[in-house]
Amino acid sequence: MTPLDHPVWASLVHQPHWAEGGPLARRFKPDINRFAAALDDSAESLAALADLVGEGDDAVFIAQVPPVVVPTGLGVAKAAQGVQMLAERLLPPDEDVQLLGEADAADMLALATLTEPGPFLPRTHTMGRFVGLRIDGRLVAMAGQRMRFPGHVEVSGVCTHPAFRGQGLARRLSAAVTADLQARGEQPFLHAWASNTAAIALYESLGFVTRATLNIAVLKRLPV
Repeated sequence: MTPLDHPVWASLVHQPHWAEGGPLARRFKPDINRFAAALDDSAESLAALADLVGEGDDAVFIAQVPPVVVPTGLGVAKAAQGVQMLAERLLPPDEDVQLLGEADAADMLALATLTEPGPFLPRTHTMGRFVGLRIDGRLVAMAGQRMRFPGHVEVSGVCTHPAFRGQGLARRLSAAVTADLQARGEQPFLHAWASNTAAIALYESLGFVTRATLNIAVLKRLPV
Protein backbone atom coordinates (compact mmCIF):
# COMPACT_ATOMS: atom_id res chain seq x y z
CA MET A 1 0.00 0.00 0.00
CA THR A 2 1.14 3.54 -0.78
CA PRO A 3 -0.40 6.94 0.06
CA LEU A 4 -1.90 6.91 -3.44
CA ASP A 5 -4.05 3.96 -2.39
CA HIS A 6 -5.53 6.10 0.39
CA PRO A 7 -5.23 9.63 -1.05
CA VAL A 8 -7.86 11.17 1.22
CA TRP A 9 -6.28 9.90 4.43
CA ALA A 10 -2.80 10.87 3.22
CA SER A 11 -4.02 14.36 2.39
CA LEU A 12 -5.84 14.84 5.69
CA VAL A 13 -2.79 13.75 7.66
CA HIS A 14 -0.54 16.04 5.61
CA GLN A 15 -2.94 18.99 5.95
CA PRO A 16 -4.23 18.86 9.55
CA HIS A 17 -5.24 22.54 9.43
CA TRP A 18 -8.02 21.58 7.01
CA ALA A 19 -9.14 18.51 8.95
CA GLU A 20 -11.55 17.58 11.71
CA GLY A 21 -11.24 14.40 13.72
CA GLY A 22 -8.36 12.56 15.34
CA PRO A 23 -5.83 9.76 14.89
CA LEU A 24 -8.41 7.13 13.83
CA ALA A 25 -10.58 9.09 11.37
CA ARG A 26 -10.67 12.53 9.81
CA ARG A 27 -12.74 14.61 7.40
CA PHE A 28 -12.16 17.92 5.71
CA LYS A 29 -13.82 20.89 7.37
CA PRO A 30 -17.38 21.27 6.05
CA ASP A 31 -16.66 24.43 4.02
CA ILE A 32 -13.46 22.94 2.50
CA ASN A 33 -14.56 19.58 1.11
CA ARG A 34 -16.70 16.51 1.78
CA PHE A 35 -14.04 13.80 1.74
CA ALA A 36 -13.33 11.68 4.82
CA ALA A 37 -11.24 8.63 5.65
CA ALA A 38 -10.41 6.20 8.42
CA LEU A 39 -6.95 5.05 9.43
CA ASP A 40 -7.89 1.43 8.71
CA ASP A 41 -10.84 -0.96 8.77
CA SER A 42 -10.67 -1.72 12.48
CA ALA A 43 -13.88 -1.39 14.48
CA GLU A 44 -12.40 1.53 16.40
CA SER A 45 -11.44 3.46 13.26
CA LEU A 46 -14.78 2.85 11.58
CA ALA A 47 -16.64 3.99 14.69
CA ALA A 48 -14.54 7.16 14.74
CA LEU A 49 -15.41 7.76 11.09
CA ALA A 50 -19.11 7.31 11.80
CA ASP A 51 -18.88 9.85 14.62
CA LEU A 52 -17.74 12.48 12.12
CA VAL A 53 -20.96 12.26 10.07
CA GLY A 54 -23.82 14.38 11.32
CA GLU A 55 -27.57 14.02 10.96
CA GLY A 56 -29.75 15.04 8.05
CA ASP A 57 -28.08 16.05 4.80
CA ASP A 58 -24.52 15.69 6.07
CA ALA A 59 -22.58 13.23 3.91
CA VAL A 60 -18.97 12.26 3.37
CA PHE A 61 -17.20 10.95 0.28
CA ILE A 62 -14.86 7.97 0.64
CA ALA A 63 -12.33 7.43 -2.15
CA GLN A 64 -9.69 4.71 -1.94
CA VAL A 65 -8.24 1.77 -3.83
CA PRO A 66 -9.26 -0.92 -1.28
CA PRO A 67 -12.96 -1.82 -0.97
CA VAL A 68 -14.96 0.56 1.20
CA VAL A 69 -16.10 -0.88 4.53
CA VAL A 70 -19.23 0.95 5.71
CA PRO A 71 -19.25 1.83 9.42
CA THR A 72 -22.16 0.78 11.60
CA GLY A 73 -24.75 3.54 11.67
CA LEU A 74 -23.97 4.82 8.18
CA GLY A 75 -25.51 3.90 4.84
CA VAL A 76 -24.37 4.18 1.22
CA ALA A 77 -26.15 6.99 -0.62
CA LYS A 78 -24.11 6.41 -3.77
CA ALA A 79 -21.34 4.03 -4.84
CA ALA A 80 -19.30 4.03 -8.03
CA GLN A 81 -15.85 3.33 -9.37
CA GLY A 82 -13.30 5.87 -10.47
CA VAL A 83 -9.84 5.81 -11.92
CA GLN A 84 -6.68 7.29 -10.48
CA MET A 85 -4.28 8.64 -13.08
CA LEU A 86 -0.66 9.85 -12.92
CA ALA A 87 1.01 12.33 -15.26
CA GLU A 88 3.88 10.63 -17.06
CA ARG A 89 4.75 13.26 -19.67
CA LEU A 90 6.22 16.70 -19.06
CA LEU A 91 3.99 19.52 -20.28
CA PRO A 92 4.99 23.07 -21.26
CA PRO A 93 3.85 26.00 -19.09
CA ASP A 94 0.97 28.25 -20.11
CA GLU A 95 1.59 31.84 -19.09
CA ASP A 96 -1.69 33.18 -20.45
CA VAL A 97 -4.11 31.53 -18.03
CA GLN A 98 -5.44 33.65 -15.16
CA LEU A 99 -4.50 32.89 -11.58
CA LEU A 100 -7.71 32.80 -9.53
CA GLY A 101 -7.94 33.95 -5.93
CA GLU A 102 -10.26 35.12 -3.19
CA ALA A 103 -11.79 37.81 -5.41
CA ASP A 104 -12.91 35.06 -7.79
CA ALA A 105 -14.35 32.77 -5.10
CA ALA A 106 -18.03 33.47 -5.83
CA ASP A 107 -17.56 32.94 -9.57
CA MET A 108 -15.63 29.73 -8.96
CA LEU A 109 -18.33 28.33 -6.68
CA ALA A 110 -21.06 29.29 -9.17
CA LEU A 111 -19.25 27.57 -12.05
CA ALA A 112 -18.60 24.44 -9.99
CA THR A 113 -22.20 24.33 -8.76
CA LEU A 114 -23.41 24.49 -12.36
CA THR A 115 -21.00 21.89 -13.78
CA GLU A 116 -20.48 19.55 -10.77
CA PRO A 117 -16.81 18.57 -11.24
CA GLY A 118 -16.93 16.97 -7.77
CA PRO A 119 -17.49 18.27 -4.25
CA PHE A 120 -16.76 22.01 -4.41
CA LEU A 121 -17.66 24.15 -1.41
CA PRO A 122 -17.18 27.82 -0.45
CA ARG A 123 -13.52 27.32 0.56
CA THR A 124 -12.46 24.50 -1.73
CA HIS A 125 -10.53 27.06 -3.76
CA THR A 126 -8.14 27.56 -0.83
CA MET A 127 -6.81 24.00 -1.17
CA GLY A 128 -4.31 25.01 -3.86
CA ARG A 129 -3.53 27.10 -6.90
CA PHE A 130 -6.47 27.53 -9.29
CA VAL A 131 -6.34 28.99 -12.77
CA GLY A 132 -9.14 29.99 -15.10
CA LEU A 133 -10.20 31.62 -18.31
CA ARG A 134 -12.62 34.52 -18.63
CA ILE A 135 -14.49 35.56 -21.75
CA ASP A 136 -16.02 39.05 -21.68
CA GLY A 137 -15.36 39.09 -17.95
CA ARG A 138 -17.21 35.84 -17.31
CA LEU A 139 -15.41 32.88 -15.73
CA VAL A 140 -16.06 30.08 -18.22
CA ALA A 141 -13.51 27.43 -17.24
CA MET A 142 -11.17 26.58 -14.38
CA ALA A 143 -8.89 23.91 -12.95
CA GLY A 144 -6.85 23.66 -9.80
CA GLN A 145 -5.35 21.62 -7.00
CA ARG A 146 -7.04 19.69 -4.21
CA MET A 147 -5.55 16.82 -2.20
CA ARG A 148 -1.84 16.74 -1.55
CA PHE A 149 0.79 14.79 0.37
CA PRO A 150 4.58 14.64 0.08
CA GLY A 151 5.62 14.56 -3.56
CA HIS A 152 2.07 14.41 -4.95
CA VAL A 153 -0.65 16.97 -5.72
CA GLU A 154 -4.08 16.28 -7.21
CA VAL A 155 -5.34 18.12 -10.28
CA SER A 156 -9.01 18.81 -9.62
CA GLY A 157 -11.95 21.16 -10.05
CA VAL A 158 -11.68 20.93 -13.84
CA CYS A 159 -14.85 22.34 -15.39
CA THR A 160 -16.18 24.38 -18.30
CA HIS A 161 -19.44 26.27 -18.62
CA PRO A 162 -21.78 24.30 -20.93
CA ALA A 163 -22.00 27.24 -23.35
CA PHE A 164 -18.24 27.17 -23.92
CA ARG A 165 -17.52 23.45 -24.21
CA GLY A 166 -15.84 21.99 -27.27
CA GLN A 167 -13.16 24.70 -27.39
CA GLY A 168 -10.42 22.80 -25.56
CA LEU A 169 -10.59 24.99 -22.45
CA ALA A 170 -10.61 22.11 -19.94
CA ARG A 171 -7.66 20.50 -21.71
CA ARG A 172 -5.70 23.73 -21.70
CA LEU A 173 -6.30 24.44 -18.02
CA SER A 174 -5.63 20.85 -16.95
CA ALA A 175 -2.34 21.05 -18.84
CA ALA A 176 -1.48 24.38 -17.20
CA VAL A 177 -2.04 23.05 -13.68
CA THR A 178 -0.10 19.88 -14.47
CA ALA A 179 2.83 21.80 -15.94
CA ASP A 180 2.98 24.12 -12.93
CA LEU A 181 3.12 21.16 -10.53
CA GLN A 182 5.80 19.43 -12.60
CA ALA A 183 7.88 22.62 -12.57
CA ARG A 184 7.67 22.55 -8.77
CA GLY A 185 8.90 18.96 -8.65
CA GLU A 186 5.51 17.46 -7.71
CA GLN A 187 3.88 14.37 -9.24
CA PRO A 188 0.44 15.38 -10.55
CA PHE A 189 -2.36 12.87 -10.13
CA LEU A 190 -6.10 13.05 -10.65
CA HIS A 191 -9.33 11.13 -10.33
CA ALA A 192 -12.20 10.67 -12.75
CA TRP A 193 -15.37 8.61 -12.76
CA ALA A 194 -14.67 5.34 -14.55
CA SER A 195 -17.79 5.96 -16.63
CA ASN A 196 -16.54 9.37 -17.84
CA THR A 197 -14.72 8.11 -20.90
CA ALA A 198 -14.49 11.59 -22.44
CA ALA A 199 -12.60 12.97 -19.42
CA ILE A 200 -10.33 9.94 -19.29
CA ALA A 201 -9.52 10.32 -22.99
CA LEU A 202 -8.71 14.01 -22.43
CA TYR A 203 -6.33 13.20 -19.59
CA GLU A 204 -4.70 10.41 -21.58
CA SER A 205 -4.04 12.92 -24.36
CA LEU A 206 -2.09 14.97 -21.80
CA GLY A 207 0.07 12.02 -20.82
CA PHE A 208 -1.86 10.76 -17.81
CA VAL A 209 -1.86 6.99 -17.34
CA THR A 210 -4.33 5.02 -15.23
CA ARG A 211 -2.66 3.70 -12.08
CA ALA A 212 -5.56 2.08 -10.25
CA THR A 213 -9.30 1.70 -9.94
CA LEU A 214 -10.76 3.77 -7.12
CA ASN A 215 -13.72 2.74 -4.95
CA ILE A 216 -15.94 5.72 -4.19
CA ALA A 217 -18.87 5.84 -1.79
CA VAL A 218 -21.03 8.61 -0.39
CA LEU A 219 -21.96 7.78 3.19
CA LYS A 220 -24.81 9.27 5.23
CA ARG A 221 -26.13 8.60 8.70
CA LEU A 222 -28.98 6.12 8.80
CA PRO A 223 -32.26 7.42 10.27
CA VAL A 224 -32.90 6.24 13.81
